[in-house]
Amino acid sequence: MLEIKNLHARIAESGVEIIRGLNLTVKAGEVAAIMGPNGSGKSTLSYILAGRPDYEVTEGEILYNGESILEMDPAERAAAGIFLAFQYPMEIPGVATMEFLKVAMNAQRKARGEEPLKIPELIKRVKEEAGLLSMDMAMLKRPLNVGFSGGEKKRAEILQMKLLQPNLCVLDETDSGLDIDALKIVSDGVNALRSPDRAIVVITHYQRLLEHIVPDSVHVLYKGQVIKSGDKSLAFELEENGYAGIIEEAA
Repeated sequence: MLEIKNLHARIAESGVEIIRGLNLTVKAGEVAAIMGPNGSGKSTLSYILAGRPDYEVTEGEILYNGESILEMDPAERAAAGIFLAFQYPMEIPGVATMEFLKVAMNAQRKARGEEPLKIPELIKRVKEEAGLLSMDMAMLKRPLNVGFSGGEKKRAEILQMKLLQPNLCVLDETDSGLDIDALKIVSDGVNALRSPDRAIVVITHYQRLLEHIVPDSVHVLYKGQVIKSGDKSLAFELEENGYAGIIEEAA
């Protein structure tokens, strides 16, 4: 589903190269974990997949279901089924969470040539999924992410993901700032999205998230390259021994 070949990318404004020849393949039905020390390019990779304009791809390609996405803008990528859950979700004052969900869902339906959801059906879907994430419906009347706790912001993003049903889900450190209870709720929401037709990329520093969202593959990113790949046991190795040995081995 996702194939990245010899990807090089830099910060558009400064020209500093962050991704330096990255190769990665994630198949449909797979949950792939991306791990690595700070500054290795993990979040940059997620931004590039989503089409953030602050970054410029200088070489290589990104194929999604066999087609290049490099010329697609963020809205086109979202309509095609690519979803990014941010490490620090943005606050949008003046836009109620429910209104945001309605606009997002109907924009996606329009892109697929479908009729917009009627209000009763929209509310029914949102209520069902919010309940599974232990979200109070009163929260959905508040401006998106404004005044939300870290756990509430992450639940709101998982709710968006469950309602939009993307084909490629990219989670950028979705465990950041979560207590144990919120981590389990968010993880359960992600696990409910596992499907033979969907790929999930989980970016994390810590093995603890991968106890809840068990990956099929683990990839270590360092200085903009994948330097080692393995199964879930690689995450336990990293937790126990850190990155130094793997970095030295790849040098």
